Amino acid sequence: MEDPEAHLTAFHTQMMLVGGSDAVRCKLFMSTLTRMVMDWFISLPEGHITSFAQFSGLLTEQYLANRAPTLVSYDLFDVKQYQGETLKEYISRFGAQVVKVGTTDEPMIVYAFRKEVRPGSFIKSLNCTRPKTFAEIRRRAVEHIASEGEAYEKCITAAPTRPRA
Repeated sequence: MEDPEAHLTAFHTQMMLVGGSDAVRCKLFMSTLTRMVMDWFISLPEGHITSFAQFSGLLTEQYLANRAPTLVSYDLFDVKQYQGETLKEYISRFGAQVVKVGTTDEPMIVYAFRKEVRPGSFIKSLNCTRPKTFAEIRRRAVEHIASEGEAYEKCITAAPTRPRA
């Protein structure tokens, strides 16, 4: 069900730590296969796999439909701050998308962030003094995140009841 390339990348990362021959990689990789993929692997003719590169190619081809769509920088405009989502949660989610997209176009990243953050004191501060980088947005967000936490604490703390006269 997952992206075969992501699975292979995770496996390659682990194998870089321990090393191993091509044959060892093939054998160890089998232990990462889930039921459906293992059924597919078992259905291959005996002796069909001659290298890990071939195995990787066959797996990728077989499960190509599960491959994650290629993201483009404009996909950042789809990351909107949800109603009730904290600034901290939004910045974290937005930052993760920046990494996935792989863009370094700072003006576009800043614009996409500013366009999709919910109205409030933070966006007002960004509009007064416009940041040039996403790193600057993160630094400036720290104080707003702290004030959000204080406001939340005040909301959930029950106010004392008024004494009866």
